[in-house]
Amino acid sequence: MDAAGYTTLTRQSGLMREMAQVANNIANISTTGFRREGVVFSEYVAGMDHDPSLSMANASARHVDLQQGTSSQTGGAFDLAIQGDGFFLLETPQGERLTRAGAFLPSADGELVNADGLRVLDAGGAPILIPPDAKGVTVASDGTLSSGGEPLARIGLWQPVDPLTLRHEGGTVFAAGELEPVQDGQMLQGMLEDSNVEPVSEIARMITVQRAYELGQKFLDAEDQRVRGVIQALGR
Repeated sequence: MDAAGYTTLTRQSGLMREMAQVANNIANISTTGFRREGVVFSEYVAGMDHDPSLSMANASARHVDLQQGTSSQTGGAFDLAIQGDGFFLLETPQGERLTRAGAFLPSADGELVNADGLRVLDAGGAPILIPPDAKGVTVASDGTLSSGGEPLARIGLWQPVDPLTLRHEGGTVFAAGELEPVQDGQMLQGMLEDSNVEPVSEIARMITVQRAYELGQKFLDAEDQRVRGVIQALGR
């Protein structure tokens, strides 16, 4: 295979990754707190032994879109939407993780957890305990959780010190490097943040990627026919 073929193949491989990412975004249009992701294309130059260097495409990096999603009212006492920057902090078997999905509830032990049973952490990084006799639970915009006017805990908002360390682990959970508290983020009780995927834009992107892939495939087919023609001509 010549240089043009190798270059096209790396581009096709990247387009396949992007198509899979777009499909995942579309599948999560209705997922609470989901963050749209995109594939980042870059160029790298491969050194050749006896020929000029070869430029190839690399699409292994992913970009997380942190644009604010719309909020939907649920009325749930432990449903929380973040207005502005920041993530909720979860305790997982793999360590602390971030999420924007704020559908929480008290566990059988009285700890505030998400739908997967992962504990929500407060502003100090400790689990949040809801007393069994707590009534009229309210959450202020700064995350202060109260019952009957008495503060119980303060739900923390966190963000990575370096945004580039944020990586999607699955669902609505993200891992990151060093974390720092968010000072200006606000919480809305009784609401949940929707996915920030825009259906029309994502479907348009899917069509664009599909057409680009088909164009690359046509080039590879034409190149294959050219090589076959050369071999047949030389073999006569």
